[in-house]
Amino acid sequence: MIALLESGLGKAAWQTLLYISVAWILMTSYQMFTQTAVTTLVTYINMLWPQLGSWLIYRVDLIISVCAFAWVFVVSSAIPSIILGKERGVLLQFAVCLILTFLAFVVFDILESWSASIDPIRYFLGFALLLKNPFSAFAYLIAPYALMIAIDLHGRRKRKKEMERLEKLTENYLQNVIVKQNVQE
Repeated sequence: MIALLESGLGKAAWQTLLYISVAWILMTSYQMFTQTAVTTLVTYINMLWPQLGSWLIYRVDLIISVCAFAWVFVVSSAIPSIILGKERGVLLQFAVCLILTFLAFVVFDILESWSASIDPIRYFLGFALLLKNPFSAFAYLIAPYALMIAIDLHGRRKRKKEMERLEKLTENYLQNVIVKQNVQE
């Protein structure tokens, strides 16, 4: 068993399970708490700037959809890339994304129906009270966008380092070829 965990296959299986669990938690919790956070922010904006607040109140469902989609997008695009690697098929990525999204909706419905009778679920859903603060609601809603920016910046830095490494390797190779040609002459 330990040998399997230490092998590449065991490590990949363990990481896959971890990534899917994190994705499921993020998608499910974001689905549960987005409405509370958006409503808090719109109410706060309405107190500070009534014209903008009233405009946002009529579009609160659209705002909730966009904010909920942000986590679904981040998780459903990042997790399959991590699990399946760069050489993944579109059909396989679609299946992973669809399963993650479906699980988020189903689990959310189950948790809501059980919340009246099971204390740990009621306790978990109680975290929505933290989102009654406009600053924590804003931080909560901005998190997937910050993660998208971080992923993009990390990818750009990684590509830049790889290009620099390849340029240095090419330069060293060309210098070695020139030295060998000079020695042969």
